[in-house]
Amino acid sequence: MSNLGRVKWNFALLLVGAGLTSQSMAGGSQVEVKQSADNVWELRRNGEPYFILGVGGSGPLALAKELGANSVRFWGIEQLEETDASGRTKLAQIEELGLTFTPGLWVEHERHGFSYLDPEMVQKQRQKIREAVRRYKDHPNLLVWGLGNEMEIFPGRPEAERVWKELEELAKIVKEEDPNHPVMTVIAGADENKVREIMEHYPSIDILGINAYSGAGGTGMKLEGLGWKKPYVITEYGPSGHWEVAKTAWGAPLEPTADEKAAQYFATLQSVMKNKEGLCLGSYAFLWGQKQETTPTWYGMLLPTGEKLPAVDAVVRQWTGEWPANRSPKIEALRFANQADRAKAGTRLEAIATVSDRDDDDLTYEWTVMAESTETKHGGDAENVPPSFPQAVASVRGPECSVIFPPPGAYRLFLVVRDGKGGASTANLPFFSE
Repeated sequence: MSNLGRVKWNFALLLVGAGLTSQSMAGGSQVEVKQSADNVWELRRNGEPYFILGVGGSGPLALAKELGANSVRFWGIEQLEETDASGRTKLAQIEELGLTFTPGLWVEHERHGFSYLDPEMVQKQRQKIREAVRRYKDHPNLLVWGLGNEMEIFPGRPEAERVWKELEELAKIVKEEDPNHPVMTVIAGADENKVREIMEHYPSIDILGINAYSGAGGTGMKLEGLGWKKPYVITEYGPSGHWEVAKTAWGAPLEPTADEKAAQYFATLQSVMKNKEGLCLGSYAFLWGQKQETTPTWYGMLLPTGEKLPAVDAVVRQWTGEWPANRSPKIEALRFANQADRAKAGTRLEAIATVSDRDDDDLTYEWTVMAESTETKHGGDAENVPPSFPQAVASVRGPECSVIFPPPGAYRLFLVVRDGKGGASTANLPFFSE
C-alpha cells in the first residue's frame, strides 16, 4: 500500500552525506530466523528471541519508544538520513533509543516507468541495492532487510514472473553482501496467486511481509492454508482501507472515525499476537506519522501537530497490557442535524458531534471543510492535500458548527478534537453541494 510517495534513491548523497560514526558501526548485529522442533518460527537477535512490536513511518521515534515500540520500518533507505529539528538523523535517534530498524531497499515499480526487460535499468538497480547493503549492514540496530514493497504485478502474467525472478537475484545480492540479516519482501495482502508464485520463483526469501487491513488478523491462517512454510511479518496494519469501505451515492468512501479505527487496530493486533500459526514474527502498525491518502486523516496515527490518536492507545494496550496514562478523546458520532448529506450551494446546515473524554480534559474543536480528493493514487503514491474552504465554516460552538455549502461539488467536513495533553481524535463527514 504505502511507499509514502515514490521513493527516490540518492546514493551519492548517502555515501557522502551524514555518515555513520565508526562507533555506531563497530559491531553489527546477528539476526536469524529459526524454527523449533514443533515448527514454530522465531526471530533471534544476537542469540535472543525477538518479537517485533513495531511502527512504520517517520513520526517521533522517542514517543514510539516511550509507548512500547521496539522497532521501526522504513520504505526507502534515504529515510534513515532524515533529520529532526536538532539535526539528528533517524538512524542516530534509533541508536540512541535502542530501537531496531527494518530499512526499505526500494525495488522499482513498472507503473513508475521501470522496465524489467531493460538490462541497463536492472543492472543499475542491482548496484544501488548492493551499495545500500554495504553501507548499513554492520549497524548494530539493523534487524531485517525490507527488499521491495508492493512492487508485484497482477499474478499470472509474464510481467509478474519477471518481478519475482528479479527479486530472487536481488535477494542473492543482499545475502552475498550481508549473511547476518534476513531478507523480507512485502506484498499487498496474502493473495493466493502471489504467494504461490513467490514459492515457485523466489526461494531465497526468508520472511514474507504482508500489508493487510480489514483481513490482517487472519493472515497466518490463510498463509498456512496456502502451504506457506516460512515466517511472515504483518508489515502494515490499520483501519479499513479506502477501497474496502462503503461509499456515498457520489462515490466518496466513508472514512471510519478515529475511535472506530482504534477498535480495528486493537482487534488486528490481538489476533496477530494470539493466532500466529507458528509463523508470525511480529508486526508494524501503519502509519506512524501522517499523510494524505484519500483524506489527510485516514491512515495517520498522529496529527501533523504531534498529538496521538486513539489508534495509538489501542496499540499500546496490546503491546504493554496497559492503557496510556492519558487517553485520547472519543468522537462517538458526527452528523448534520437533519441527517442530510446533500443540499444546494449556499444552504446553511448545522453539524453536531457527540464527543467524550475518559479523563475529563478540557477539549478544543477544530472544524474544516475540504474538497473531496480527486487524485486518489495507487499503492500509496504521493497525493496533494485538497483545497480547504474556510468561508464554509460559518460559526463554531464547540462540538457544533454551522456549514454554508460551497459551490457545487463534493466536499468533506472534518473535525479534530484535542485534549491539550497530547491526545486527539478525528472524524469527517462527506457532503455534496448541488
